[in-house]
Amino acid sequence: MSESRADGAVGAAAAAASAADGWRRTTGIAGVALGVVAAGAAAGVAIERLTVGRGMRQKARLALDAAGPYGGVRGTPGRAYADDGTELYYEVDEVAPEAEPAAPRRRRLFGRREPAPVTVVFCHGYCLNQDSWHYQRAALRGVVRTVHWDQRSHGRSGRGVAQARDGAPVTIEQLGRDLKAVIDAAVPEGPVVLVGHSMGGMTVMALADAFPELVRERVVGVALVGTSSGRLGEVSFGLPVAGVNAVRRVLPGVLKALGQRAELVERGRRATADLFAGVIKRYSFASRDVDPAVARFAERMIESTPIDVVAEFYPAFTDHDKTEALAHFDGLPVLVLAGVRDLITPSEHSEAIADLLPEAESVLVPDAGHLVMLEHPELVTDRLADLLARAGAVPSGATVGGYGRSTAGPGTAGPGTAGPGTAGPR
Repeated sequence: MSESRADGAVGAAAAAASAADGWRRTTGIAGVALGVVAAGAAAGVAIERLTVGRGMRQKARLALDAAGPYGGVRGTPGRAYADDGTELYYEVDEVAPEAEPAAPRRRRLFGRREPAPVTVVFCHGYCLNQDSWHYQRAALRGVVRTVHWDQRSHGRSGRGVAQARDGAPVTIEQLGRDLKAVIDAAVPEGPVVLVGHSMGGMTVMALADAFPELVRERVVGVALVGTSSGRLGEVSFGLPVAGVNAVRRVLPGVLKALGQRAELVERGRRATADLFAGVIKRYSFASRDVDPAVARFAERMIESTPIDVVAEFYPAFTDHDKTEALAHFDGLPVLVLAGVRDLITPSEHSEAIADLLPEAESVLVPDAGHLVMLEHPELVTDRLADLLARAGAVPSGATVGGYGRSTAGPGTAGPGTAGPGTAGPR
């Protein structure tokens, strides 16, 4: 190893040690546990961090921020209100007039209206926002009516009122009720396809658990991407078992303490952004050839989530168990998709969901991590388009737009073509 690389490794180790010392002073043994996590995560990105100079990486991030087109798709804004008064921001993309079927207009009998179109509601994951569906939104734009919303305290939605005012814990059940409020506001009538990634998939399950009649009467399809129905407390995040067990005992308290010092922690996050960029990449993607602009896009979304919000949401995942709610999706067209190398919600959790829904299409993507919809957008969009065709949301012969950037390009793939590395219906 060259002298400059060795110096970089020593510097990274010193930064990690300094951060761990600060945590130890604040939370005692919690600092040791977090040090284990930091060391394990840093080991996975050390080689990459040493191959490019820090100044060059900083310049690259600035360039990607300025030129990256991701997250630029915008729709008609709207706002719903949760049962505790939290403002929930959503956007609607309507069907393009030319995409509507050119069938002759029929006279209405007894004043009956034309049936409402199918609406696809996208739910994002923890520490992300609605823009995490960038590729799929661009591809489906104008082909089908879609709703993209930001979960409470994420993106453009308001801070959770119950959390900020009353100190109430966030629960997956609350997120399910939030989704119901968004559907009531943005899709008051007509059939619905629900699409959820990670925490968004859990939100979809919570909706079904609390409002089974809505699923029975209006939901015509479901996509569960990189998510889990429970037992998240057993996930190792790719770290040694002993370290994970130690962290699991103390992490909720550590996050709560850090959340109470949000301003100080945010300054620390900015100071160590270079180190955490590598950690974020490791836990978001699995393939080596991820577009740097995509990696930076994911990094920005995660960085934009305040530490106190991170702290509020984390305990909800340990308590999450919606296995029984999956029964409400039985008989519907369902897509269960996951990256085989997902360290956040391992693919075994998706396999467990598919086992309970034997008619679902189960797709495992070999070279993919947690943000599979950004890492392998063509494959995810292709399987989603197929689900929409099965659900009657789009004609079976329809094509979706390009997977490329902030606007939909010419159609490049129809819903009937399967990408590589997929498993067929189970």
